[in-house]
Amino acid sequence: MPLSDRDRELLAFEASWQRHGGAKEEAIRTELDLTPARYYQLLGRLIESADALAHDPLLVKRLRRLRDARRDTRAARVGGVG
Repeated sequence: MPLSDRDRELLAFEASWQRHGGAKEEAIRTELDLTPARYYQLLGRLIESADALAHDPLLVKRLRRLRDARRDTRAARVGGVG
């Protein structure tokens, strides 16, 4: 399924949010009219799509690496407790 305008908007925001003044969560609310939780949920699904990868491969690969690193860190913490 091709990317929707909203999908492209989410990727563009994620690629450039540092240029916005203030906290990212506030920018998500004001610019995208989403809660941060919903934004991250949508973004997480979006970066799994081949269309998103084709649209902005550097961004999507970076986001996937960050997600995987966070997951690995959580797994190591949970696994090291017992």
